[in-house]
Amino acid sequence: MNYYNSKEIVSVVNKIAEAKTKTSAINTFVLAILAGGYIAMGGLLAVVVGGGLPGLEASNPGIQKFLFGAVFPLGLILVAIAGADLFTGNTAYFIPSWFQGKTKFQSILKNWSIVYLGNFIGSIIVALCFAYLTDLFAKDPWLESIRGIAEAKTANPFYKSFLKGIACNWMVALAMWLSYGAKDISGKILGIWFPVMAFVAMGFEHSVANMFFIPTAIFYGADVTWTSFVVNNLIPVTLGNIVGGALFVGAAYWFVYERNNS
Repeated sequence: MNYYNSKEIVSVVNKIAEAKTKTSAINTFVLAILAGGYIAMGGLLAVVVGGGLPGLEASNPGIQKFLFGAVFPLGLILVAIAGADLFTGNTAYFIPSWFQGKTKFQSILKNWSIVYLGNFIGSIIVALCFAYLTDLFAKDPWLESIRGIAEAKTANPFYKSFLKGIACNWMVALAMWLSYGAKDISGKILGIWFPVMAFVAMGFEHSVANMFFIPTAIFYGADVTWTSFVVNNLIPVTLGNIVGGALFVGAAYWFVYERNNS
């Protein structure tokens, strides 16, 4: 077969988790910065394409959302194929091996902490240097679009952002699961594209993507503070992302395929 079946994917993921625990902190940090930058580039492209279509958004919002989502997967494709360390995917990878006693929880927390910080730095670099200082969104409709994205994301109540975070990372972690199921690059790209396009088009919340969208809007003068970004969006979305990846993907597939081997 030119792909791994569902049970084999869990074995592949366990090997990936083991390799991540053996990667040095500095290498993990650099790979995390790259991942944050890659996801931010996908977000930047999505705003350029989808945010430049206000007429279509008014007349056919479903198509506009689809186009926004259709180009965003660039970031996760780069993460998976070029190689980088993304927090949202890591919430799922370690869970089967942890339940089996092969990975210590301290190692998981160390990885998540380093990667989360690195993702934030990578996202901010792209937001400041390539989205703001280049004046890429300085004129409408892009200016209105990026500000509107941030203001909408920070206006949601905690529970709504949390639930959207769960749904998002259910899709993102599955996208990486599918990429590990493929044995060639085209299969990996296809496996990633559909779930990521879907979560973006449906309006779910990705913590690392929001590390790009909302700071960029703040730089451009959106009616959003750094405090509201962290409290109203980043914290609930991050917690939701952890639940979505760890419970709905990592734990679920461990339960089905590996619990009897524990």
